[in-house]
Amino acid sequence: QVQLVESGGGLVQPGGSLRLSCAASGFTLDYYVIAWFRQAPGKEREVVSCISTRDGRTYYRDSAKGRFTMSRDTAKNTVYLQMNSLKPEDTAVYYCAASPTGPILGWGICETEMDYWGKGTLVTVSS
Repeated sequence: QVQLVESGGGLVQPGGSLRLSCAASGFTLDYYVIAWFRQAPGKEREVVSCISTRDGRTYYRDSAKGRFTMSRDTAKNTVYLQMNSLKPEDTAVYYCAASPTGPILGWGICETEMDYWGKGTLVTVSS
């Protein structure tokens, strides 16, 4: 059974930090693209960041650049999203998603159709 389980969400003040985790089971993350999506109420789901486990490259939405960092722990089969300098507009349910890698290069790999999804973890940025 393929599963992705997110954790690490919570309530944080503007300017604070959180680290989200995405633990994979039922498959390994080799040769996959792992992405973080988010969706706020009344808003369209958008991809925030992704990582290619083939070459280790990471990609970020413009609004996340310089604030968010993705990383991977191969031994734990887990991907992380370190979020710093959080803003109220970052408030959303964050979802981890994954798909086998393909020939697409660059940011486009983050927007390919994802095969596996977690159930989400809520991040609330508020004073």
